[in-house]
Amino acid sequence: MNSESEFPWSKTKESADRIFAQNTGKYLSDIEMKVLQGSWEGKSYDEIAKAYGYSAEYLNKDVGNKLWHKLSEALGERITKKNFKEALRRAYEAEPSQSLHTNPPLQTLPTAANLQFPEGSVALDSPFYIKRASIDSLCGETVLKPGSLIRIKAPEMMGKTSLMTRILDRAVRENYHAVYLDLSAADRGILTNLDKFLRWLCLMVSRQLKLENKLNEYWDTDILGSNDNCTVYFEEYLLAQTATPLVLGLDEVDRLFPYTEVVEDFLGMLRSWHEKAKISDVWKNLRLVMAHSTEVYIPLDMNQSPFNAGVPVELLEFDSQQIHDLAGVHGLDWGDVQLGKLIWAIGGHPYLVRLAMYEISCGKISLTQLLENAASESGIYSSHLRRHLEILQQNPELASALKKVVNSPEAVELDSMQIYKLHSMGIVRRQNNYVMPRCNLYREYFCRVLG
Repeated sequence: MNSESEFPWSKTKESADRIFAQNTGKYLSDIEMKVLQGSWEGKSYDEIAKAYGYSAEYLNKDVGNKLWHKLSEALGERITKKNFKEALRRAYEAEPSQSLHTNPPLQTLPTAANLQFPEGSVALDSPFYIKRASIDSLCGETVLKPGSLIRIKAPEMMGKTSLMTRILDRAVRENYHAVYLDLSAADRGILTNLDKFLRWLCLMVSRQLKLENKLNEYWDTDILGSNDNCTVYFEEYLLAQTATPLVLGLDEVDRLFPYTEVVEDFLGMLRSWHEKAKISDVWKNLRLVMAHSTEVYIPLDMNQSPFNAGVPVELLEFDSQQIHDLAGVHGLDWGDVQLGKLIWAIGGHPYLVRLAMYEISCGKISLTQLLENAASESGIYSSHLRRHLEILQQNPELASALKKVVNSPEAVELDSMQIYKLHSMGIVRRQNNYVMPRCNLYREYFCRVLG
């Protein structure tokens, strides 16, 4: 059957989605769907690559071959780019009629073996990563642009590292070089000294690129300053040695914020690199991705700060649809009532939502029990809440400010520094110069422990 009217794309997509869901527990990825649709339209890999901005070699060898192999295993016959349409048509027609037009399950029912405890970033192949569609798409497109700068900003545990991981993976799939550096892993002695920090930066990038350490050859302390030495090392060695673009991902940049002298020079240097890319072919090959919990709270010259350049990305809480999707991945058949109760208690904070669904899916607790004990010392969030309390106990003025917020039925006005600190902790929601608790969990807990 070759007629598109007899077996249209909508049915082809439905058949492929169902087959993948039943055999792998996942839907087709975005890029797999693009290859499938392009192939259905009779396009070559070159034409598909041109339409979506990928390399033809990547779509052929890395995506297409794996896609046809997966379909071959699922259908028990050899599937190729030429014969997949007919195979999917047969599979579609063989499915019982009552299930033809219903969506396949997003994920097979989870077990203790395949559920993932929510800690740290979400792995690339994890079904528990919930896309923020417009943001993921914007970042994926931006990182491919010469000299681009992406700034990811959000309170802690909102998904910054998970998003950065996917941006870097997008670059790798284009055969770019990608380097990920977590500044929270650097020793304090390095972060407090500009020259040590920049040498550390150059060395770590060299190692990930599998390049020889040539710091002693390029670092001229007699004439050049630390920023100049670092810039020369990147321009004349690191970027010169890479035939394809280099994407540098800097995570936990706010770790530098307390060290004023270091952070001012470092951020000024990053801004200068971004500006160089507008006129220099060498610097066009460097793309920067930065993630931090808050804006830097130090006075920076607007022409030297990277925080008013590039593409800003602010991660917000999950909306009700995203929370519904996450429930489905956990095998939770929740309606609006259950979702509404959870959202009222903890909002859409990704970590809080995932932890709740993990505990419930494992059978450790019911939704009712979870909500009853959420703000107590025996609740599932006790460790998370105590970490915030420890920070507040070290800063009595900040604790006093939060006490006003949680005890007020309306948004409270605070000074800029207090708003900055509480928002960076992720426990308040901003409304201009006013704040309110991010969710009822924080209001209830801090009302009790702060008196």
